[in-house]
Amino acid sequence: MSDFVMWGGFNLFVLLLLAFDLGVLHRKDRDMSVAEALWMSLAYFVLAMLFGGGIFMFMGEQKGLEFLTGYLIEKSLSVDNIFVFVLVFTHFSVPRHLQYRVLFWGILGALVMRAGLIVAGAAILEAFHWVIYVFGAFLAVTGVKMLLAADSEPDMAGNVVTRTFRRLFPMTEGYDGNHFMVRRAGKLYATPLLMVLTIIEFTDLVFALDSIPAIFAVSRDPFIVYTSNVFAILGLRALYFALAGIIHRFRYLKYGLSLVLVFIGAKMIINAWFAAKIIPTDVALLVTALIIGGSMVVSVIKTRSEGGDEGATHIPTGWIPGTPARDSDDAAGGNASGGNASGASTQNTGTSSTDDNAR
Repeated sequence: MSDFVMWGGFNLFVLLLLAFDLGVLHRKDRDMSVAEALWMSLAYFVLAMLFGGGIFMFMGEQKGLEFLTGYLIEKSLSVDNIFVFVLVFTHFSVPRHLQYRVLFWGILGALVMRAGLIVAGAAILEAFHWVIYVFGAFLAVTGVKMLLAADSEPDMAGNVVTRTFRRLFPMTEGYDGNHFMVRRAGKLYATPLLMVLTIIEFTDLVFALDSIPAIFAVSRDPFIVYTSNVFAILGLRALYFALAGIIHRFRYLKYGLSLVLVFIGAKMIINAWFAAKIIPTDVALLVTALIIGGSMVVSVIKTRSEGGDEGATHIPTGWIPGTPARDSDDAAGGNASGGNASGASTQNTGTSSTDDNAR
């Protein structure tokens, strides 16, 4: 099968899936129930496993293991995004029925950005083999930094993306239906919904700088890296609505993710140094699964013994670019109550009848 057929066919399938999602399943803005979110998450997981089965069948066992390992790593790291989604949506008081639309366009943008990063990364590794040591060291250092900053909380008011957006774009006082931009008195204004989308896009770019090198540590095949990324991201919206209410129960998952990054970075350097698979893909898959599974079990047990710690999101500093740390108690209490820093208000969610709206 030619590369053109593989890449073209896969991207066409993704576009059709996205069109069906937004055009049929979620044509109207509405809140997604937990049951619906769980079913959609399961559907995307089944699609990924079926695709992985096809990789095993047509590209061989090694490629199949690379896809599964890359998918597991990316899926695990994508849970970090959910922590950020919860914080951002809470801080800016985004109505639940608008959150799915923001995530849809955010993830669509993420797919485009990641495709570009993957193509660039593959080309760089092909031309300069020594870059693999840079990638490995970057992953290990990032994992250590995440581990050390695990209990810090970001201050959304100090977010460099938020401050820059406010300086560059005139904004409305609050939300205006599902519009990202509106026209008033002949002038275009951004709504807080566009600022939220920008923050989510920029945050995913930062996550991608961690996750994509991690998958290159497993596979050097751009098609495997890209498809494992895409399948993990496609189910992220549904996973958010399924886990948003209980994400605080996975408080210790970020420690596990930090250790995974350190392990994958070390694997990348060791295998490159010895020019052999000292740590084979199936071992990497097993170790990753054990670390992630173990951190989730510890999280559930610890938070249950602590009474659940309702409402705490505990998002590490630095995972939202340019965001300084705050005291944990202040962040946990301030976001929910005074999080309307953008001037956005849930009371102003209807479309204005006097304004000429433009999306």
